[in-house]
Amino acid sequence: MSVKDILANKGHDIYAVSDGADLREAISLLNEKNIGVVLVTDNAGKLAGILSERDVIRKSLAQETGFRDELVSRFMTKDVFTVSSETSVDDVMAIMTNSKIRHVPVLDGDDIKGLISIGDVVKRKIADAENEAAMMREYIAAG
Repeated sequence: MSVKDILANKGHDIYAVSDGADLREAISLLNEKNIGVVLVTDNAGKLAGILSERDVIRKSLAQETGFRDELVSRFMTKDVFTVSSETSVDDVMAIMTNSKIRHVPVLDGDDIKGLISIGDVVKRKIADAENEAAMMREYIAAG
């Protein structure tokens, strides 16, 4: 089971802002789409970083006013954990668990293919477990 299988069901939609955008634009997109992260891209459309709700909240606590007009690039995470479409679901789960992150961009080369969340991974693992249990019941019943 690979990330490609999750994206086939979930879709390849990504939400991104440019690294020259201000936090106000990113916050608006987070709110409008009801999402937890936005990808940040450079002028060529390549991944430059990721900005989470947590990043925004931490900034708002450190600076109560004016922070929304600052550039996203000042607050985004630049060293982003990424996976490829061929990465296994178990490997993605290990990356998320060990790194304490909830979202991982999917890249094939420099091309952004999608975004996988911990919820996507858990949903897939539950579906796999349910399918395995159903197959075991069928096997036992056919016994």
